[in-house]
Amino acid sequence: MDTQFLRTFVSVVDNGSMAAAARLLNITPAAVAQQIRTLERQIGQALIARAGRTVSVTEAGARILERARDLLRDAEDLKAVANDEGVAGELRLGAGTTALTGVLPDILVRIVARFPQISVFIKPGYSADLYRAVEKGELDAAVVLEAPFTLHKSCGWLQLREEPLVVLAPQSMAGRDPHELLATQPLVRYDRNQWGGRKADEYLRMVGITPRERFELNALNAIAVMVDRGLGVSLVPDWARPWPEGLKLVRIPLPHASEPRRIGIVWSRASVRIRLVNAFVEEARKAATHEEQKQ
Repeated sequence: MDTQFLRTFVSVVDNGSMAAAARLLNITPAAVAQQIRTLERQIGQALIARAGRTVSVTEAGARILERARDLLRDAEDLKAVANDEGVAGELRLGAGTTALTGVLPDILVRIVARFPQISVFIKPGYSADLYRAVEKGELDAAVVLEAPFTLHKSCGWLQLREEPLVVLAPQSMAGRDPHELLATQPLVRYDRNQWGGRKADEYLRMVGITPRERFELNALNAIAVMVDRGLGVSLVPDWARPWPEGLKLVRIPLPHASEPRRIGIVWSRASVRIRLVNAFVEEARKAATHEEQKQ
């Protein structure tokens, strides 16, 4: 059985159409259909149900889907084991929303320059979900917020940056007292159910401010746009650039000490791709040091 046909099957299921899978795999839709038919003959069951331009997975296809994913991961692991003396193969990473644009790209620039044989799969997601994926071996490493719990003993941690809380306000409010703004202006709240948002909520409680809440969401770039449009002020971590362009905002430091949001890398020490993981961690360390020196 050709593992490429299994990869095509998984891609069709994940993307919901043969045309989308063809674009992702850089082959023709006809080739995708032929590979699926060949795989179905080998399996002895229909795996994909076709309905016009869309497809859905059959009951038999659903039964083998996760096994197919595991087999593909195992095939990639063989490359890592075979290249034990070098740094090559696929690295499976996770990244939180702001890390995808503010932290990860600079690390990847270093990785591809030094290790051109590495390929990288990146899964976006919430930090809590990405921690679980690393612990279960679904991901090799992830750029995430520091966890509010003790890491599993099989995992390593490297802090990359600290992000202190600041009051985000329209430029017209520059120079005003941050506590006065939080107490009197509508608040665009950073979601208190998320790890980062809890730190902002803890600070408000510590200083005894009960804000006039207007919105609550877990999307820092969207919060910045809302503040720019005059919908309120916000209490957020001073997250890594880039931010949305054209915004006229000020970041006002807080008068009292607050717990910063910390971003770093969690990785599995048990990964068969540990050489790749170590290379990624080392380049991340260098990128973080370079960023600190610029500041």
